[in-house]
Amino acid sequence: MLTVLVIDESRSRAGEICAGLALAGYQVAAILAGSENLTAEVEKLQPDVILIDTDSPSRDTLENLAAMHRDMPRPVVVFTQEDGQSTIRDAVRAGVSAYVVDGLDPKRIKPIVEVARARFEDTQALRRELDEMSQKLSDRKLVDKAKGVLMKARGLDEDAAYHAMRKLAMERGQTLAKVARDVIDMARVLL
Repeated sequence: MLTVLVIDESRSRAGEICAGLALAGYQVAAILAGSENLTAEVEKLQPDVILIDTDSPSRDTLENLAAMHRDMPRPVVVFTQEDGQSTIRDAVRAGVSAYVVDGLDPKRIKPIVEVARARFEDTQALRRELDEMSQKLSDRKLVDKAKGVLMKARGLDEDAAYHAMRKLAMERGQTLAKVARDVIDMARVLL
């Protein structure tokens, strides 16, 4: 069952939200009056989704969300009355997956949460892909630099330098990038 952390300064509104979440088949992990110590609360409770109902997301709330998003990203849904463009952009930058203006209808909770979860998963997949591509590019630069070191130090052509590193990587059971890093580090010591 999906667990939801509810943040709302109004206890009566929080009660309505909890009823809507129960009707949608979700379990409430906890109700917080504010976003202070959000990262610690998320770490302790491990909710699947965070739902915030506020008249207007404060700078502190957005900063707490951004910190939590860096350490323990979760889908975040914000229900608010604030429709300012800069606030919406700040909320999205802080990791908000769904920003809903003009009230919370308990019947709409389930589809909104599901859209937020889907958007969050897509965004996380894109981030992983970007990180992977960045790592591959970084590794490629290391390999090229190490090939240059071997070409200069041992008088090898580019193909021979690559094959020498590849052979060493296979013998050591290491990645080509690790061997390239070692070659570059040794060159700094020896040259």
